[in-house]
Amino acid sequence: MLPTSLRRRPVSSDYESPVDAFFKDILGRWWTDTMAESAVGAYPVDIREDDEHIYVDAELPGFTKDQIEVTLEKGMLHITAERKEDEAAKKGQPHLTERRFTRVARSFTLPIAVDESNVDAKLSDGVLRLVLNKREEVKPRRITVK
Repeated sequence: MLPTSLRRRPVSSDYESPVDAFFKDILGRWWTDTMAESAVGAYPVDIREDDEHIYVDAELPGFTKDQIEVTLEKGMLHITAERKEDEAAKKGQPHLTERRFTRVARSFTLPIAVDESNVDAKLSDGVLRLVLNKREEVKPRRITVK
């Protein structure tokens, strides 16, 4: 895995980047809320297949099954998860707010035809596991030589 670094703002209620301060002064809280809600992040995914199935494992820590939407249409798999701001988090003076709103989304073109009516989806320990069954016509067949 490649090394990465994450730069964080200092934990101080009086620090703002000059750009954030400029727009916050002009547009008020609308700027902060709009910027948070317009951001869509990504998440790590593993996709693999065998003769019968395609398996998708997506890391979605902190999301509940009610916050995750999975759609499969015409060979495109879409996984979206969205968490709104907790009402309890709005109380009091904020010092650091990184968890206000989160929306992550990914879309994939599946490598082979799947049976869209037969998909198993389970969320366990922050990992969404999808098992997509391949259609019979695309499964490998053994042919007997006579």
